[in-house]
Amino acid sequence: MYQLVFTETYLKREKEFIRKHRDLIERYKKVLRLLELNPHHNSLRLHKLKGKFSDKYSVSITMSYRIILTFSIVENEIVLIDIGHHDEMY
Repeated sequence: MYQLVFTETYLKREKEFIRKHRDLIERYKKVLRLLELNPHHNSLRLHKLKGKFSDKYSVSITMSYRIILTFSIVENEIVLIDIGHHDEMY
């Protein structure tokens, strides 16, 4: 099982995301649970990013909304960096 680490920046963006997208709260919670259990689960569509984000990964909440993350040097930690609309984050 993995431990999720919420950065301060992420928590601010998460609060905004939840306020704007109350209809996605259950889906978002499911994504977080899956990340803890198995970040490579097919439904998360985990993939390594390129360019200025080349040291980070992304998982999908929906086809439009993503979570940017990285895997910590500390074993079994996933650091959540950003959440939002695909077009706004990249």
